[in-house]
Amino acid sequence: MDISQAIAELKKEPGFTENVGMILVHNGVVRGWSRKDHAGVTAIEITPDHDRIKALCAEIEQRPGIFRAFAEARGGLLHPGDDALFLVVAGDIRENVKPALADLLDRVKGEAMHKREVFA
Repeated sequence: MDISQAIAELKKEPGFTENVGMILVHNGVVRGWSRKDHAGVTAIEITPDHDRIKALCAEIEQRPGIFRAFAEARGGLLHPGDDALFLVVAGDIRENVKPALADLLDRVKGEAMHKREVFA
């Protein structure tokens, strides 16, 4: 996902200027070490559930003040430094947008992505 292009397209949507005062973006990148024990990771195999991710975004969009939520999750064998997950949440005020992005991130990672680390 080209974040700048995605935001530019979002800004063209009808109702954007009337409903959006904040856009938050998450760009998840493959780490070179395991969260569990900091062992070196050479790659990570990710299997995203795209249908579940789409459903989670739709659920987040139902929250008060949220105009749009969308995501791109990459699957397959990814290496340290590769982009793995993009999330975008746009809404009215930070009190609505910040928790929406945090919840979307936690739920996508917990419910819609499976990963397997590959070690050296």
